[in-house]
Amino acid sequence: MNSDSITRQNTQTTAHTSPARGPLAGRVALVAGATRGAGRAQAVELGRAGATVYVTGRTTRAQASEVGRTTETIEETAELVTAAGGTGIAVPTDHLDEAQVRALVERIDQEHGRLDILVNDLWGGEHLLATSVFGKKSWETPLADGLRILELGARSHVITAALLLPLLIRSDAPLHVEVTDGTAHSNRRYRENMYYDLAKNAPIRLAFGLGHELAEYGGTAVAVSPGFLRSEQMLSHFGVTEENWRDAIAQEPTFAIAESPRYLARAVVALAADPDRAKRWNGKSTSSGELARAYGVTDVDGSRPDAWAYFEEVVYGGKEGSPEDYR
Repeated sequence: MNSDSITRQNTQTTAHTSPARGPLAGRVALVAGATRGAGRAQAVELGRAGATVYVTGRTTRAQASEVGRTTETIEETAELVTAAGGTGIAVPTDHLDEAQVRALVERIDQEHGRLDILVNDLWGGEHLLATSVFGKKSWETPLADGLRILELGARSHVITAALLLPLLIRSDAPLHVEVTDGTAHSNRRYRENMYYDLAKNAPIRLAFGLGHELAEYGGTAVAVSPGFLRSEQMLSHFGVTEENWRDAIAQEPTFAIAESPRYLARAVVALAADPDRAKRWNGKSTSSGELARAYGVTDVDGSRPDAWAYFEEVVYGGKEGSPEDYR
């Protein structure tokens, strides 16, 4: 089977009988890494704002990625996008496979001729952290695991940017969003392990560099980070659900500052709808909390958590304060 056949297999496309409405109606977006977590939430919120959203990832209803979770799939994400008011299109894609990414580019080109919003939310390395990163010196990390972290967190982002940007610059207002863990400010602290540190700082530098290159096209490149994310995997780790997530605070007190994936997603949609975003954000690194303040966005419970400020000032800085002071 060739790469084009692989890409089109298990694809879910749902069209609307009436034109989409919302601030991003008529816009074409790609969320690379939309199986779960912040990627899924951003895809759904882009759809809620009226966009047509291509969603990619490695876990489908037919097969699972190395992460090993079968409870979330890209087909389900596409259905959620459509249910929210947009048009969701699931395209199984391994973004480390150049041929598959090229096939994805060709498909978007054939169907729309351009791309307006690229969200690069690729990762999928959580399964390596507990055994190969946390609490280990870099030389204690198996080299194969360390290199895999760099592939998943950096190389996949580079391949995706390199191949999708020629399509993105056809837009009248290109937006490239790099999603990572931590901002340029928070990541001045060493991130546990050399491989993880490199993987999570690479998207920040990508956005910085691409901001320079996109400027002449009226484009914006920005790196964004959620705070302590209540992703499906994190909730499973603590044995809770979104409905009773506060029960996990007894296990991990800092989880009190946690935010839902929709918080970052709402903030990214507000940024995408901002006609002045290039002047405000191009080349910069920001967080869900900072974007929420700038655009008046709240989380699903009406709060406005700023996890990175809480960790910086209270957890690491020794300032008196509680998570509630930063919500």
